Amino acid sequence: MVDVAALLAACRAADLRIATAESCTGGMVAAALTDIPGSSATFERGFVTYTNQAKVEMLGVAQATLDAVGAVSEEVAREMALGALAHSAADLAVSITGIAGPGGSEFKPEGRVCFGIASATGCKTETIEFGALGRENVRKEARNHALSLLFKACCAN
Repeated sequence: MVDVAALLAACRAADLRIATAESCTGGMVAAALTDIPGSSATFERGFVTYTNQAKVEMLGVAQATLDAVGAVSEEVAREMALGALAHSAADLAVSITGIAGPGGSEFKPEGRVCFGIASATGCKTETIEFGALGRENVRKEARNHALSLLFKACCAN
């Protein structure tokens, strides 16, 4: 896992504030960030948008996007990350939406997680297939990957 204190220090040095938009991790990224004393200097806010309705209401995800591609998609991850920026005073936002399990389908299997990382310069998305590791492990891996994305973005500034 990323050294969260180092991540926060890198963002503080770059004068960047962070927001999170989480679905399948249910706030695990925000919890990891706020476990560190002094994180309020960098962590701005977190959105836990577990349902599609919450994604629409809190982050401005388009219902049409959800209807067209479903919640577990890079398109929704993009809209979540950009929505977290728009609905906060953050400079950098990470989003996570996926299928932690159990379950899934042949089209969206357990362990598929989509991520977005957004800043004023744009938004990048990616999908990671963690596989059927079990709910707890998929969520931990997704949290760790999101923290890694934040660290890379902070260090790039």
